[in-house]
Amino acid sequence: MDVPHTTPEADDDPHPTVAPGAVGPPGMKPRAIVFDLFGDHLRYHGGAARLQALGELLEAFGVGESTTRVVLARMRREGWFETRREGRQTVYTLTDTSWRLLDEGRTRIFDRQREPWDGQWRMVIYGAAERDRTDRDRLRRTLTWLGFGPLAPATWVSPHPRLEQVARAVAASPATKVDLLTCRSGGGAADREMAARCWDLNGLGRDYADLVDRLLALPPPSALEELPGPDALRLRIELVSAYRAFPFRDPDLPAELLPEGWPGRRAHELFVAAHDALAGPADGYVAEVLERQT
Repeated sequence: MDVPHTTPEADDDPHPTVAPGAVGPPGMKPRAIVFDLFGDHLRYHGGAARLQALGELLEAFGVGESTTRVVLARMRREGWFETRREGRQTVYTLTDTSWRLLDEGRTRIFDRQREPWDGQWRMVIYGAAERDRTDRDRLRRTLTWLGFGPLAPATWVSPHPRLEQVARAVAASPATKVDLLTCRSGGGAADREMAARCWDLNGLGRDYADLVDRLLALPPPSALEELPGPDALRLRIELVSAYRAFPFRDPDLPAELLPEGWPGRRAHELFVAAHDALAGPADGYVAEVLERQT
């Protein structure tokens, strides 16, 4: 959807340009770019790409051919890629594990909570011996990813019905014992106070507000649709890179638990609008490169 922008001067330029680093830090890591190329574009073109095509696509980000070769070879050794030969060409395909992680990340980035809250908290109380610190740290990372926050060191809560996901995650770690509960607080102010204790909503809100400012400084969606293919691809990947950190920090709380004037939803709307507007020219360019390198 088109979201109104407050940059009328951008409408005066029929062919606006957007400098690298406009919405995210310049100099993105090549391996992150590769993952985003597959997750946002190459999945819709057979899910595979020749080495030469990947090299040409990464040139839009200032990544040289030799760096591309080194990065892809390392990622293959680490188990992120499988390769096959087509004549003299090497074709790269993500492994099943890589696709699963990309799909999980994509869901967290694009699917946001909009349903009314049922007023119930899901609680995880866990215990692990000190020697099992690795399992405990892994569980904490999983809980954070699932939208849980620490009410106390070993007690985490979430407004989302995700206890089944927690149960599956701990099934592989028998040394970690967990109790899974559903409960209610006093409601209203007590719920909002609990949310403020479990998550740094003030800090997160400031970072969202900064992202909103950067997104509003972009040309409007109608102008982004006209960007040259390489520029559109670079900006689209940069958008995802800038937004990707937020799902790790943002539990996507229902509106009932958020401070007034919460900028997170505005940031998501602007992000999706720009991301959608750039899809045409960016994907068109990817298709051209793949065809040229066939």
